[in-house]
Amino acid sequence: MATRRPTAEDIRRLFLGSPPRYTRREVAAAAGLPQDVTGRIWRALGFATLADDAVAFNDGDVDALRRIKAMLDTGLLDERAIVRMARALGRTTSRLAEWQAEIMIGAVLDPQTRPSDEDLARSMTIAAQFLPDFEQTLVHVWRAQLAATASRLLALAELADERPTASRMSLAVGFADLVSFTAFSRQLDEFALADLVEGFEARTSDVIASHGGRLVKTLGDEVLFTAPVPATAARIALDLVDELKRSIGRGAEGPDVRIGLSYGPVLPVMGDVFGTTVNLAARLTAIARPGAILADSEMAQGLEGAAGVEVMRIRRRPARGLGLVQPYVVRRSSSATGTGA
Repeated sequence: MATRRPTAEDIRRLFLGSPPRYTRREVAAAAGLPQDVTGRIWRALGFATLADDAVAFNDGDVDALRRIKAMLDTGLLDERAIVRMARALGRTTSRLAEWQAEIMIGAVLDPQTRPSDEDLARSMTIAAQFLPDFEQTLVHVWRAQLAATASRLLALAELADERPTASRMSLAVGFADLVSFTAFSRQLDEFALADLVEGFEARTSDVIASHGGRLVKTLGDEVLFTAPVPATAARIALDLVDELKRSIGRGAEGPDVRIGLSYGPVLPVMGDVFGTTVNLAARLTAIARPGAILADSEMAQGLEGAAGVEVMRIRRRPARGLGLVQPYVVRRSSSATGTGA
């Protein structure tokens, strides 16, 4: 492969090892699971349904399905829970794989020129070199994230004086939105726009993580985050306003950001959060001025006495689908100094 163009078989061999040996029916039989169950798991992982006679599964697939069968056999997890776990795994790793491949290709290939066969072969060599380290790091980080999530649930339960639960819980929710993103992006070429979006995600991720919040999701020019208490969410928002106004794309001053904060019960589902609290934070973002942070009444009440933060009540505003709401402007107190992240 030093000088020839890599094939799909080369890629499969590099990442999956053993060649395919089993059809859909054979892999299910080898794992000891009904074919309809393995089909649901396969689709939940995000893979296409293959023809009955397609030889597409290898020994690694059999081993993974056997592990799933062992979990089912304990009786602690039912089929529905397993399929939901598979869907979470598939969606997360699909995005991770695309993101990492994009980073690696950008690091080893010149985006301005068409890659030669030698360039592609070199990319495969580099991928093979780093794959074991990436794999081990992935497992470690996943375990660390599980530990952090369990700790957050325990802390929330202690605050609420109730046992940990994955159902409704009270959280501070924040939406951060780049102002006039569409107009701003028209001034940029595709590379500068990519820098802007990646810079936005990178800066928001860093600020949110530094305060112990959780980045729930990014939507191009928007970010949704949560925090266990109002004071933490407010400090995240204040630092986001400061940080995102600075350079987040090719040395130019970035666009303004506006943020809505709300505190109350939310429903966690598939890594996301739902409920009126989330909707209210989004509506407050929509009516906030550039560079401003607006909070709802529950958030404002939770910020009473918070160090370095002050709130100011403003006139009531209509919020789509929620009627009239009472917003509060959140800002640093006159005695506080901005810290950034």
